[in-house]
Amino acid sequence: MKKLVATLEGLPWIVQLILVLLWGVYANLLRLFRSIAAKNLLGIILAAVLLVCGGFVVLWIIDIICVLLGKKIWWFV
Repeated sequence: MKKLVATLEGLPWIVQLILVLLWGVYANLLRLFRSIAAKNLLGIILAAVLLVCGGFVVLWIIDIICVLLGKKIWWFV
C-alpha cells in the first residue's frame, strides 16, 4: 500500500492538478490509501465517508491549493 501512495504522490503536479480539478475522488482515494498504510481506523472511516459523500467543497479547495503550492494533499494521518 505504501508503494501505491508513493506512486500517486509521485505524479507530476500538473497531472495531480488535473485529477483534483476534474476528479476530486483522487484526493479522497489518496487519503484512504494513506490511512490504510498507517493502519489508522479513524482515518479509514473518515476517508470512506468522504468517498461516499463525494467529499466536501472545503477539502476540494484545500486540495487544489496544496497541489498548486507543491505540497502533499492534506490528511491528519
